[in-house]
Amino acid sequence: MRPKVVITGMGVVSALGVGVKANGIALMQGISGIREARYLPTEHREFPVGEVQLSSEELRQMLELPDGRLYSRTHLFGAAALREALSMTNLLEHKGLALISGTTVGGMDVTESLFPNPLPKGQPDVHDCGASTNDIADSCGDFDYTSTVSTACSSAMNALIMGKLLIENGERDIVVAGGSEALSKFHLNGFKSLMILDRERCRPFDKTRSGLNLGEGAAFLVLESEESALKRGAQILGVLSGAGNACDAHHQTASSDNGEGACRAMTQALSNAGLLSANIDYVNAHGTGTPNNDASESAALKRVFGAQLPPVSSTKSYTGHTTSASGSIEAAFCLMALWNGFIPVQPEFENPDEQCIIPVSGSEALSVDLHHVMCNAFGFGGNDSSIILSRYE
Repeated sequence: MRPKVVITGMGVVSALGVGVKANGIALMQGISGIREARYLPTEHREFPVGEVQLSSEELRQMLELPDGRLYSRTHLFGAAALREALSMTNLLEHKGLALISGTTVGGMDVTESLFPNPLPKGQPDVHDCGASTNDIADSCGDFDYTSTVSTACSSAMNALIMGKLLIENGERDIVVAGGSEALSKFHLNGFKSLMILDRERCRPFDKTRSGLNLGEGAAFLVLESEESALKRGAQILGVLSGAGNACDAHHQTASSDNGEGACRAMTQALSNAGLLSANIDYVNAHGTGTPNNDASESAALKRVFGAQLPPVSSTKSYTGHTTSASGSIEAAFCLMALWNGFIPVQPEFENPDEQCIIPVSGSEALSVDLHHVMCNAFGFGGNDSSIILSRYE
């Protein structure tokens, strides 16, 4: 029998603030962090973003990292979120931990700041995705295993799924998993070239939606076997009860009309958790605000849940689409919702679309008793992932 995988710590950095408390308050009060770019050196200020409201230097000082080198924001966000997660469950001094982090941008912001000049003497190369994971680990404790997942916007969720598998297969008792992603010019310009950026705050599932807002941030969850958590006397925040991943390879960037990959991922997650669709109390949708994604995900949700569709909302109208980090940031939001008994609403939703589901809207979070929550993260190429977080009984 596979061990139960529980969650004993989490840390979050997003446009809503630094730390679980700041993010939870903003979600419950319906306060968005999307605004005009302040720290990203871009000329395209017509596109609002979900930027973390601290400079890289302020983040470095907050983390008390040595001066004299350039730090990627991916590294800095990740270190802040990881430290909070480890501190929450008293693992800051623990030796021999495993870290799995999802990212695609890595240290691209540093590379852009130096281009076309070479690296300064003594400056380590931080561009590589794996380098950012190792930097995050080195800033936070004693890790003897690191791994980097880069599957576009499903990266961080796939890191969580990989962590779950390591524990279930007896490879590890504790795995810290999640992801970190920083905004970069290449990042913003790439999505601009796809013509899927909105000039206003994004409106997932709304008939007037015209694209996404990019965001940045990080989140890490401490995954642990139930036996290990009980032995340590750790507080258990929830259970990572189910996980699914599928790839329909429909198109490089677009989702299939019938949401085939998304449907398979959600179905696998339900099967893995031993649950029926009727057991799900809330779905945190991928919900980017692009016409294609929202229609495709709606089709998949209808296939999975039929007439018994639970409350659904997208939190990307709060943080922007944090791309590779979105799966862990939104998993952390789901854990907050599960723990505190609320459903985040979509303040920007006004106009139903016959092609889409109708999300939960309003000005403040709904107070609801939750037992099982589903969270979706879908990446380019049809790499689609879904997890289920459950209350610990």
